[in-house]
Amino acid sequence: MPFDISPAMIGVPAIAITIGWVVNTWLRVRHGYPLENSWGKPVYPRTDDAAQQRMALLTQENAQLRAELGSVKDRLANVERIVTDSGFGLTQQIEALRRGEGRAQ
Repeated sequence: MPFDISPAMIGVPAIAITIGWVVNTWLRVRHGYPLENSWGKPVYPRTDDAAQQRMALLTQENAQLRAELGSVKDRLANVERIVTDSGFGLTQQIEALRRGEGRAQ
């Protein structure tokens, strides 16, 4: 009677180990513990000068894009107001905008 290794005897432990690893990593990240490499040493994000300069540039670009988005939102609000208003004062409002009276200084 030869010893028969079924695929379930190999597959079930492999799946259990994988699920355990995923849950362990998720709990470590959730609670702020450092992740570890294959040798058990903690893995920290890089904080060299190049990474800090890149972060500063990205932060500056983010601020510029937010300011531009605010400007675009203001312009869109004016266009929506003009389009949705009744036709009674529409011509006067368009002319006021052309003369620059409706712009916020």
